[in-house]
Order: sequence, then structure tokens, then C-alpha cells
Amino acid sequence: MSNQNISKSTLQRLPLYLNYLKSLPDTVINISATAIAEELRLNDVQVRKDLACVSTSGKPKIGYNTEDLIRELVAFLGYDNNNNAVIVGAGKLGRALMGYTGFKEYGLNILLAFDQNPDVVNEQELILPIFRLKEICGRMKIKIGIITVPAASAQEVCDLLVESGVLAIWNFAPVHLKVPDGILVQNENMAASLAVLSNHLSEQIGKNR
Repeated sequence: MSNQNISKSTLQRLPLYLNYLKSLPDTVINISATAIAEELRLNDVQVRKDLACVSTSGKPKIGYNTEDLIRELVAFLGYDNNNNAVIVGAGKLGRALMGYTGFKEYGLNILLAFDQNPDVVNEQELILPIFRLKEICGRMKIKIGIITVPAASAQEVCDLLVESGVLAIWNFAPVHLKVPDGILVQNENMAASLAVLSNHLSEQIGKNR
């Protein structure tokens, strides 16, 4: 199945289903969309529609074979592919992402980091000078770039990644990036996430007063 026409909201929910299915004991041979929805506190109709984008193996009164559904989700999400990526910005966040081995479970392999600060560059730690970005991305056919630089430098880095042949950008800088058609930018807006958390806390604390 192709995921070209799938909505972004559905794509964001599919990993939730996969993580839940992986957490189930081996004794759970079959599972229904309704059971998944109840556990994750989602609408069962929505879950059923989401899974229909991935699998046609669900059966009435039986549901999905758990192992088969896990395999289908992994393949659909591309987690069985090996997608090589580079990071630009080898500060604390960039280094933390480089050191996180859990990305490999999702098919993401961070090969190198680049930085413009010569004091940060360390080839033994796989941190290279920024002027080598275009050369290495071209030679290694890198298609995913991760931006962990300050907001003021993010657009310049983005432009350089695009010039280097990158087609997808994971942006941790708190800024809106302008890219040509055909380039995907996924923003990780930490400020927005923190605002949601703070608002929830305020509401809950207010109820308990």
C-alpha cells in the first residue's frame, strides 16, 4: 500500500498503534481495532479507518493477527528501511540525538554531525566541519537532515541541506523554515509542547484549589 495520500494525523497515530502492539504479551494472537482504541483512549471508528490504510487482513469478530499487523505497520512506516541521516549543530541537543540508539529501531541511522565551530569539530566523535556537508551528503546520498542549531542560523542551514540533496528535514530550531516544493520539513516545537503541558498543569491545579 502507498502512504502518499494518507493524512498527517493518521501517520502520527500509526506509531502509537505499533508501540502498543509491541507491548502486548505473546499470548495475544489476535486483536481488534476496538480493543486498540479502548486501550489508547481513541475513537474506534478512527482507529479502524487508520488501520485500513495499512492492512486488509482484519476479519469480523476476530480482528487482526497481532504479529501480521505489527509487520504491516513496520513496513508501511518504513521502519524496516535503513534511512541514513546527518545532524547539523553538534551542541548538547545534537550530541544527545547522536547518542540515542533507539532511532535504529525506526530505521533512522544518524551517521555524522556537522558544526561550524572548530572547537566542537572532532572527527573521532564523527563531528565534521560544516564546509564538508555538501560533499559528504552528495557522496553518501544522504536524504535526511536534522537541524539542531539556533533559530538565527536555521534557515541558512536548511538551504545548505537542500543544496546538498536532502529531501526531508527534521527541524528542532524554533523557527519556520522556507523550503522548495518536494522538500518535507517536520518541526519539533518544544515551546508548543511545553505550553500544552503548562496549560494542563494550570487546569489541574486550579481544580484542586
